Amino acid sequence: MSNLTLIIIAVVGISLGYYLANRSKGVVGVSSKRSKEKQENKQKILDYLYENGRVTNNNVEKLTGVTHSSVERYLDELEKEGKITQHGNVGTDVFYTLK
Repeated sequence: MSNLTLIIIAVVGISLGYYLANRSKGVVGVSSKRSKEKQENKQKILDYLYENGRVTNNNVEKLTGVTHSSVERYLDELEKEGKITQHGNVGTDVFYTLK
């Protein structure tokens, strides 16, 4: 191989490495931001429960502005962490209280 070919391969390799390194930093930043938002939303739920005594999925959707599936995930996690208790099994009769 000629020196020119080796130089081109080196430049392309370095550029690709630099691109991939910076791209992964962006993914970590997004993941970190989402994790922070999730913790903030879970704290909003706990604060709401402390002030109001009970909360429904619809209350949490309005409070946090997240989707129904995210609300269910947050409430499920809080329940597994032993912070809240679910009352009722299905539909609009379900609500949560502090444990």
